Amino acid sequence: MKYPKLDKDAIDRELADLKGWALREDGLAIVRTFKFANFAEAFGFMAECALSAEKLNHHPEWSNVYSRVKVCLTTHDSQGITERDVLLANAMQKAAAGRSD
Repeated sequence: MKYPKLDKDAIDRELADLKGWALREDGLAIVRTFKFANFAEAFGFMAECALSAEKLNHHPEWSNVYSRVKVCLTTHDSQGITERDVLLANAMQKAAAGRSD
């Protein structure tokens, strides 16, 4: 299913509420690096986010090195940023609360 892309103004409004997130240079994704105290905290964050991603049927591009998790959210079918990316970014914000530095 193809979801409608958000326009630049909508993306800017959403990013204003998403602490630490930025628009990728090509404008087709939002990105953030989360920093945690240690690997266990980073992995716990990823596990919680994986459950949210499954519920949304929207999966992140991400990588983990020790205490850092780099995240890139885009909706490939729509070739850009959609409301699904914003929903998952908000879920990630919630999962990081109290865990991240």
